[in-house]
Amino acid sequence: MTPSCTWDRALAWRLGRHLLDPVGPAGTTPADVVRRLGAVLALDTGLAEQAVAARRTAGAPGDLAAARAEGSVVTVFSFRGSLHLATPEDVGVHLALRAAGRQWERRSWVEHYGLRAEDWPAFRAAVRGALAAGPLTVGELGAAVTAHAAYRHLRPVFDDGAGTLLKPLCWQGDLWIAPTSPDGRPRFELPELNPRWGGVPDLEDAGPRAVLDFVRDYGPVTTDHVHHWLGGGLSAGRARLDRWWTGLADELAAVEVEGTPAHVARDDLDALLGCEPSDAVRLLPGHDQWVMGVGTADEHVVPPALREAVTRKAGLVVRGGVVRGTTVRRGGALEVSWWDDGPRPDDAIGEEAARLGLEVGFSDRSR
Repeated sequence: MTPSCTWDRALAWRLGRHLLDPVGPAGTTPADVVRRLGAVLALDTGLAEQAVAARRTAGAPGDLAAARAEGSVVTVFSFRGSLHLATPEDVGVHLALRAAGRQWERRSWVEHYGLRAEDWPAFRAAVRGALAAGPLTVGELGAAVTAHAAYRHLRPVFDDGAGTLLKPLCWQGDLWIAPTSPDGRPRFELPELNPRWGGVPDLEDAGPRAVLDFVRDYGPVTTDHVHHWLGGGLSAGRARLDRWWTGLADELAAVEVEGTPAHVARDDLDALLGCEPSDAVRLLPGHDQWVMGVGTADEHVVPPALREAVTRKAGLVVRGGVVRGTTVRRGGALEVSWWDDGPRPDDAIGEEAARLGLEVGFSDRSR
């Protein structure tokens, strides 16, 4: 008989895995947080800092920037082609999945960039050679690469920023985003210059590991969750994901969560079933991994009435693992809108705000 649990217990278990209840203990580093979440959206540096800070009991402004400067956290193009923070030891697993679609071989790419599939090994070598001496801005990288006659036609592409062209190079492990230059310009660097770099593993090694890591950190999950994060996020391919999922049968355990068939890692099952519900209140930034990992369409985490606001990057008031309210910055304070029918936990919200060094106010839209 399949064991069962309630959603409040399932979300309490996931809160623990996300270092949200309990919050990561003293000594938890930004790299520890990023590694646990698998990836942290990095388009907005401020939101990324908030996501990491929410999961640490002790820290200081600038800790995330320091982690990037020392190389324990890196920035890559990965999920949905967007910028994400990752750890250099583990990021290659997701890059392998993202590269599996081989978008650079599509006719539209070949025609637009004038690079055939057989041209890419030499092109990649030219990029790596240019970065071998250290980080370069996109302009500097473009100047070095287009000095080769074979790539002179790409000069206008680099002049325009070359963002789309550079993404497949990141997926294949040829570059990632370096800390900005002293004058604030974005730069790229060679991953292998970071001693922590784990490389890009073989796809058939990376796939099962990516699936199991996701189950461990976001479980209990359904196969729809897996396809959302690794399929929709990394274009890994439905058939591949289904095959990897089937191959992990001995590593996974089925559990029914209020009638919904789901899975956790087999060695986490007993701890999940013994987990007590959580009443923890957490203030999280917009597009936090708490909602992005399982998707804003998951009604057990994001009530339908709040989905549009959460998708549009509203800040989150999470209680017991469920988004109960939203926040928006007004000047130097967070304005809280409470959307739940239950009483608003003003004391708990205030305590959480104080822990994070924030000021809060309450909107008349609260109910």
